[in-house]
Amino acid sequence: MWRDSFRLQLFCLLMAVLAVVVLVHNFFQLEHLDDDTVSGSNWITENNAQHSVSQTTKSSRKPYCGYTQQTLSRREQAEQESLLAAIQWPQPPDGQIAFAQSTDPAHSDFVLVEPSRFFSVGEQLEVLVRMKDFQGNPKHYGGDYLQARIHSPGLKAGAAGRIVDCQNGLYRIFFTLLWPGEVKVSVSLVHPSEAIRVLLRLREERPDRVYFKSSFKSGRYSETTECNVCLPAGLPVCNFTDLYTGEPWFCYKPRKLSCASRISHAKGGYLKGLLTQEESLFFQSDVNIKRPILSSGPDSVIVKPKAFTDSSSMGRAEDPTASPSGYYYEDQWRSRTHWIHNFNKSDDVTECLQGKVVHLFGDSTIRQWFEYLTAFVPDLVEFNLGSPKNVGPFMSVDLRHNILLKFRCHGPPIRFSTVFSSELRYVANELNSIVGGRNTVVAISIWSHFSTFPVELYVRRLRNIRRAVLQLLDRSPKTCIVIRTANVQELGPEVSLFNSDWYSFQLDSVMRKMFSGIAVHFVDAWEMSVAHYLPHNLHPNEIIVKNQIDAFLSYVCPLQT
Repeated sequence: MWRDSFRLQLFCLLMAVLAVVVLVHNFFQLEHLDDDTVSGSNWITENNAQHSVSQTTKSSRKPYCGYTQQTLSRREQAEQESLLAAIQWPQPPDGQIAFAQSTDPAHSDFVLVEPSRFFSVGEQLEVLVRMKDFQGNPKHYGGDYLQARIHSPGLKAGAAGRIVDCQNGLYRIFFTLLWPGEVKVSVSLVHPSEAIRVLLRLREERPDRVYFKSSFKSGRYSETTECNVCLPAGLPVCNFTDLYTGEPWFCYKPRKLSCASRISHAKGGYLKGLLTQEESLFFQSDVNIKRPILSSGPDSVIVKPKAFTDSSSMGRAEDPTASPSGYYYEDQWRSRTHWIHNFNKSDDVTECLQGKVVHLFGDSTIRQWFEYLTAFVPDLVEFNLGSPKNVGPFMSVDLRHNILLKFRCHGPPIRFSTVFSSELRYVANELNSIVGGRNTVVAISIWSHFSTFPVELYVRRLRNIRRAVLQLLDRSPKTCIVIRTANVQELGPEVSLFNSDWYSFQLDSVMRKMFSGIAVHFVDAWEMSVAHYLPHNLHPNEIIVKNQIDAFLSYVCPLQT
């Protein structure tokens, strides 16, 4: 009896020890990895047979990440499906399209509808674009991505056009004529539809084509591993999913160090060899990437002034989808949704920002605002935080006028050079820490670094930011919040695969819809870059940035009309 009892106790002790060993083993294999619900999102490994509700969609889309899945509420699911449907792009016919049958901008042309008609300011000009292939044959399907503008070089005037795809090889472009004089039309093919199909495939199937890395360090020993929103299964990972927003981020676990020893984040690089030989023909700089389409007849019209000054479009409620949202005249942007005051003197900027705290969140395109304001206003002196160049965080202070200007980059994915892990902050979390009020200004720009990922990831990030914005406005309604949209940039074969204007256009469309109807303001950097005469650049020229700042400060300090 005593021996049986001893054996039973010994057996229980051995089982307890074994359980502890297994627990410790699992902890080191999957440190920080769990499938608990975080901020309403259930993260599940791909080997788990369970499927998230969010993956049962009408379109049967692949999950945006093979490693984890997210659970959406019914309302979030409906919104996501609506957004994806809104940006659905026309596709070429099934089957491989030979390069010779793809869109050729050199053979294509456009014509002005009613070119000899007398036009007045405020009227619309219609343009018809006719697409042809490299053999000169008319195209019979749509899906090409175009950009178009009207401009008067002598007046340094310009405006973007609204493009309608007839899905039969024809495109209608509508321009609102906003100034008098000779107005010229310019149309360019950014990508043929055959290239868009490739970009779609890459976005859905190769979200790893930009990869990241993190350094881990303990004492003198350090390791570097690959990181991303999702990583192929099979190796132990560190789960750096944000506890408050549920934003996913993973790194392969170092061999000898703990996940807690991570010290930095950085861009790793870009994958090569993503295209077949035939696909690469659709991405040629001097052939079919941002190439002009010429007119087969007149390419300009004469516009007469109105008999009275048209101010009916000014002072109305903002609409982020209004087209065009504004235009250049004498190199100054004139918004059609709100009055813009030109802050041409540093004293004007100082007077506007006096007593205010300005938070700039996002990518390098809004960092340009920090750089411009710090350079333009003499009393704004940058405080040396010891931050890496071009990365931040940055801070400038004007003690005399009680102005604080801050910039902080958004959380991963972000393709900056080395960022300290402690400085990786999500915009939503930063917004939640702001008290707000009439002397608080927030500006956000977040788009470029999401171009290589399926759109669902971007929707998730914006949903978290939108929730934080609404909470901030709820507790402090007088807080001024401004959204800077995306902008176009110079494109080549390599850049097109990672940061194409088409990717940016889709993300920008999603952002405008998600923030429509909310008490935020928009600086339309997209149209301000399309409409300008300067070459496209990811980081626009200073004159364009100056116009963005004028629009931004006009929200902060609106004119009393």
